[in-house]
Amino acid sequence: MKLSVGFRRAVSTDIDFLLLLRKSTMTEHLNNAGFNFSEQDHINRINEFFNDSFIITNHQQNIGLIKLGVFSTRIHIRQFQILPAFHRKGIGSYVLNVVKKKARENQLPVTLNVLFDNPAKDLYIRHGFYVEEQSALEYKMRWEES
Repeated sequence: MKLSVGFRRAVSTDIDFLLLLRKSTMTEHLNNAGFNFSEQDHINRINEFFNDSFIITNHQQNIGLIKLGVFSTRIHIRQFQILPAFHRKGIGSYVLNVVKKKARENQLPVTLNVLFDNPAKDLYIRHGFYVEEQSALEYKMRWEES
């Protein structure tokens, strides 16, 4: 099936989808990092900066989330998740290319944080992100136009 990726602003009726998405994409990585998130913890994270949330769609079906903080000095990817059934289909690359295009247009770098064992780090490296620093639990990564 040909992909038809789109974006729309998240609304309150998306919470159930976002909870399913978050649990299916983050639970393993959070557990490996020593976190045991409750359902309420996941909901709190979903609601944090909710106005920055965009649902990623494929043929108008909800398949993911990109949550962007846009600042005067950078664009920060707060959260980026795609349903596992849609991994390895080029969607992550497509979304990152859209974010990088917006960054280029605004002459801004892109930053993000990724847990140590999250394989998404490999996607970010393929897209030119590099580890700027690390904390006890995650890499702080950055991309900027060279």
